[in-house]
Amino acid sequence: MTEETPGFEEKPDVPSGATPDDAEPKAASEEGAAPAGDASENAGLVAQLDQVRTALNERTADLQRLQAEYQNYRRRVERDRVAVKEVAVANLLSELLPVLDDIGRAREHGELVGGFKSVAESLEAVIAKMGLQQFGKEGEPFDPTIHEALMHSYAPDVTETTCVAILQPGYRIGERTIRPARVAVAEPQPGAQPAKPAEESTEAQADSAESAGSTGDAGNAGNTGNKESGGPEEG
Repeated sequence: MTEETPGFEEKPDVPSGATPDDAEPKAASEEGAAPAGDASENAGLVAQLDQVRTALNERTADLQRLQAEYQNYRRRVERDRVAVKEVAVANLLSELLPVLDDIGRAREHGELVGGFKSVAESLEAVIAKMGLQQFGKEGEPFDPTIHEALMHSYAPDVTETTCVAILQPGYRIGERTIRPARVAVAEPQPGAQPAKPAEESTEAQADSAESAGSTGDAGNAGNTGNKESGGPEEG
């Protein structure tokens, strides 16, 4: 067994040239430097997180902008597609208008019979499905936006410029006019007084009849008075 020397205590190893008292401040400084290093590391992580958030917001804004541009592009393409289709249909139907005019003249002269009638009705049904509409009627007011006046005259029985004959009907697709209606128009006679409404003329005739009846009753009353007063009687 080893005998322990009385009064001997173990001391930590101390580097050469240093005293035991120098080791204690060094350990204390290492313990105080540890929290400062953690704080700087946390600040760096916060800065990186802010950069990531900023980049995410920028990418989100870019994505939203691209989505809006794509939606606008889709709407523009759809609008252009519909416009191109309408133009193509309008061009096709414009080429068929002379055929429709021939069918109309044949119908007016009673020549639309037999197989020709069936073909004409089928053609009219197809163009109606494509949206072609006919317009123009006699007696409607003249509208230069949809009517084309080929003949002009004056008439005493009109109060405004009126379509009195439809020379060729007009055609439209929706709001697009393919061909205006070609018409003959009539204007009021220069210097002619506007015709009175039927109600006013009827009231005037009734008033004149009442006044005439009153005059006749007064004359009969005068003759009766002369007879009663003993006046001269006619022989």
